[in-house]
Parts: sequence; C-alpha cells; structure tokens
Amino acid sequence: MGRISISCLFPASWHFSLSPVVLPRFLLPSFRQLLLLGLLAGVMGLLYLLLVTGKGQYSWLREDRHFHTRLGRVPDMEATDTNNPNLNYGLVVDCGSSGSRVFVYTWPRHNGNPHELLDIKQMRDKHRKPVVMKIKPGISEYASTPDKASDYISPLLSFAAQHIPKNKHQETPLYILCTAGMRVLPESQQEALLEDLRTDIPVNFNFLFSDSHVEVISGKQEGVYAWIGINFVLGRFNHVEDEHEAVVEVQVPGSDQQETLVRKRTAGVLDMGGVSTQIAYEVPKTVSFASPQQEEIAKNLLAEFNLGCDAHRTEHVYRVYVSTFLGFGGNAARKRYEENLISTTQIQNKLLAQHQGESADSPILDPCLPADLQDEVGPQDQRVHLRGTGDFDRCRLLLQPFLNHTNDTNTSLNGVYQPPIDFTNSQFYGFSEFFYCTEDVLRMGGDYNSTKYSNAAKSYCATQWKTLKERFDRGLYASHADQHRLKYQCFKSAWMYEVLHSGFAFPAAYENLRTALLVYDKEVQWTLGAILYRTRFLPLRDIQQESLKGSHSHWHHSFSFMNNHYLFLACFLVVVLSILLYLLRLRRIHNRSTLLRGASASVQWLEEGLGSPDLPVTL
Repeated sequence: MGRISISCLFPASWHFSLSPVVLPRFLLPSFRQLLLLGLLAGVMGLLYLLLVTGKGQYSWLREDRHFHTRLGRVPDMEATDTNNPNLNYGLVVDCGSSGSRVFVYTWPRHNGNPHELLDIKQMRDKHRKPVVMKIKPGISEYASTPDKASDYISPLLSFAAQHIPKNKHQETPLYILCTAGMRVLPESQQEALLEDLRTDIPVNFNFLFSDSHVEVISGKQEGVYAWIGINFVLGRFNHVEDEHEAVVEVQVPGSDQQETLVRKRTAGVLDMGGVSTQIAYEVPKTVSFASPQQEEIAKNLLAEFNLGCDAHRTEHVYRVYVSTFLGFGGNAARKRYEENLISTTQIQNKLLAQHQGESADSPILDPCLPADLQDEVGPQDQRVHLRGTGDFDRCRLLLQPFLNHTNDTNTSLNGVYQPPIDFTNSQFYGFSEFFYCTEDVLRMGGDYNSTKYSNAAKSYCATQWKTLKERFDRGLYASHADQHRLKYQCFKSAWMYEVLHSGFAFPAAYENLRTALLVYDKEVQWTLGAILYRTRFLPLRDIQQESLKGSHSHWHHSFSFMNNHYLFLACFLVVVLSILLYLLRLRRIHNRSTLLRGASASVQWLEEGLGSPDLPVTL
C-alpha cells in the first residue's frame, strides 16, 4: 500500500509518513465541508469587523469614554499630584474693586489632538481645598502710590509659588488682570500701577511673565471669560458626537463663504449682582442691523474669537454677545426706586399741601414690601416712612419704567442692542441674584418656571411681616438668608421677573433657564475662562511632538496587528485560506494514492520483487 510522506512546511527533523488509511476524516473533507468551512471563516471575519469598527465593543468603549468625560466635569476633589512631571501650572490674579485674589490652575500634557482644548482644572492642596488667596483692599487704593503695587501683589505670588514645584516656575504663565476698580481710574494712574508690576515682578519671581500679561480688562472681556469658563465646565466645547447633547447650526464668524457647522449648543449666562446685571450668550447666526448706528453699537457688544490652537480650524470659533448694565443690580435698583419714591412724595406733598410719609402714622404704601412691614428710607432731613402692602403684580408695574425699555427692535434694558435669541433652541444659567431670589426664601432654585415662581412670590409678598419673621426664627429659609433678604425679597423677586421677561424679553413659557450658585458643585470664576483663552496656543507644542513621534513610529504602528484591526483581519483570512488550500492539497494526494493502490494490485509480481515503495510527496 502507498504511503504519504510529509517533508515540507516543517523542519527536516520533523519528516514523517502517514498512511492514507489512517488519515482522520476531517483531514479529507468533501467539497461541501470545505464550502462550509469557508462560509464559517467569512462569517467570523465579518463578525470581527462589525465588533471592532461598528457598533460593537469598541463603540461601547467610546460611549463609555464620553460618559466618563461628562462625569469628569464634576469637580475633581482629589489633591493635585505635584510629583507628576507631566502636569503644567498657570496663575491668574484677579484685581477687583474690593480686593485681589490669586487662582492656581493645572492641566496635564495635551494629548496632541488639535480638536481638543487643554483640560484645565483648579489646583487643590493636600487638604483637597482650592489653592486660592485673597487680600484687601483693591489695587486701585494704591493709585496715589503706584510704586507699592508690586509689594501689594507679592503675598499672592509668594503663596502661589509655595504650591507650585520650583522646577515648574519658569514655565508657569502668570496673568494679572484688573477689573472694575481700575477701570474708573484715569489712564495715567492705571499705567503707573501696571508699569510698577511689569518692572518688579520679573525681578522677584521666576514665573513666565511678560508686559502683555498684566492689563486692565474691559467689562466685555470679563463677560466673555465668564461665558467661556461656564461652558468649559459644562463640557460644551467638547465637540465629540453625543446623541444626548443638544446641537445648534452655526454660521462660522469671519467665513467668506458663510460656512456652517453643527456642534454642541452652548449655554447663555445671566448674572445679577448688587450693582449691575450682565447677559452673555452665543449668537450662532449672522445678525442683521436696523441701522448703521445700531451696527456700530453692536460691534462693541459682540466678541468673535477662536478658542482652538489652530487659527485655520473653525470648530472652536465663537460669536458671543456680552452686555453689562450698571445700576440694574438688585440693590442699585432698590436704591433708584427709593430715590424716585422720595422725590415723588415731596413733590406731591408740596402740590397738595400734604404730609404723606413724614411720620409712621401716615406712611407711603409700598407694594414692593411684605404686608405690614414698616420701613424708613432717605437721608435724615428727607426721611420717608413706608408700610408694605405686599402686592407683587402692582410692584412689577411700578418697576417697569426703571428698565428704560424702548420700542426699538432688538433692544433690551436701557435701549441697548440685543441680538435675537432662539428661545426654542437655547439654554441659560442664572447666577447670583437670579439664584438667591428663587432659592433663599422661595426654595425653588434650579429649573425655572415663571408661573410657579410668580405664584410663590405673590404668596410671599402677601404674607404678614410678623409671620415671615416667625418662619425665619424657626429656620425655614436658607441658612445664609438674613433679615435683609426677607425685607427686600418681594422687591427683588419682582425686579428679577421684570428684568428677565420685560427687559431681556424671555417668554413666560421659557423652560430652559436654570438658576444656580455652582456649576457641578464648584464656583466658576471668570479667571478660568481667562487662562483657557490665553493659553489656547500652548497645545501646538504637544501637537508637533505627537506628529514627530507619529512619523518615527509609523512602521511600528502600521505593522502591529494589535493597533491595526484591518491588518489583523487580513492575516486571519490569509491563515484560513492557507488551511483550506492545505486541506485541498491533502485531498488530491489522497485521491492520487487511491489510484496508485489500484494500479499496484494489477502488477503484484512487481511488488513481490521490489517491495512496496514509498511514494514521496512534495508539498
């Protein structure tokens, strides 16, 4: 009987022979079995392709990564690892009107993806507290002695230097940005203070600092920085596709061909302090103007900027409207209201020979104070006695003239230009007084509903002052609410309502306003937006390094099947095909052996003389 000798595809020492009789059946498959094996291999390859490149496990991994990215926006409460050599640092000094604060920020090395921004976070010390220090008074108090400006700032910088590793000082950018207090000074005094800082700080500290790193910023810049900071924390600049995030179509600013793109919808910001009110939001579409004068005004209120590191990419180009209204804060509005009440009362008393408001027995009725609350306003020689009636609707009507609203199209408070807002596809966050008005007493901060809010405000205003004080004593209001809040809550509730709905023209049915004190449990300062914008070109260095690294390791990445799923699939198919061809070859050898056995049976005399020869087969 013939034998099959296998002597290739293996080392010479592995040479062996097999008899076709003892070959297992699976090594001699039929054509149908071969077809089935090929089909099975094809299905396995297709399954692998779908799992890797489609909606399989890698897709789930990507979704999981996006989920953790969103969770990552929740403040990282862990202490900053100062031993990490890949961590970078940055400083921003906020020189405000009442004092100055230094904020220390950190971020890891950029991943080299030009579509992503730096992942900047506030530094935390070993006790997990934000690295922040504040000093008083404001730097503007040194206007008459500008040579002391650097001595004034030094404690802040020394504090920051203690928290940042010494070997990182030289590459840590320092920005000193002055706001409201400095804006009111004459330009000569501003420049004298800034010049002292530019001269002395590089001598005493080794931070990355240049003349352009210290300046007085405008209210518009401060508003833009605040808008950037809030949207960054909310993750609105991360343009990875996410079906759970609302999107908006944007006409890219500065594009000659009116380029449009679809990206995540950003959040607008409403902020009402004691003195001023501010609004900031993205204007996604190109705006038209009613007149050349309006266009000129709009140029001072619209800011167009690129947050990305590449000026040629448009995915991070934004057009933002920012406007600040001095005198429209909660306390300033109450002061204007009281001044108007005093002057009106005096005029009426003179004209009608009356003595209204001159004593507690004949008070002026004020619908903006809680029911039966008695109060005195005005200077000592012009004291006016008031008694609250707690009429929320009447209070709203009395406050409307103080908005200085005009009938011109696209205008808001004080007749200032305001681009149209798409209320069907927008979202706003209300901070400071917007939150205090809804939460401190009414206990309904968060998602704003105008009907529920106005009903709660009406009920509060109409409640007797004695009852309100009893509730306060029982601790039914927010822990930081005081009697001043109780006293003026009715007024401020009406003022906030009118500013929002009459001034900024938000519909009463608008549902996408959220009042908040914190974003993801952290207080977001405009300084975060400032350092994000001012360090936007730093990723270029890491991107270039990644490109160089990529070019040197191109061969390695191209030929590693662990990193290239397509190459792995190709290898898999080649192996399957080789096995199939090998099996076919074995089948042919088997058939040939069968023919040889038939021929040898007819010439047995040859076998008796020569024996059964081995039949060498070369594969």
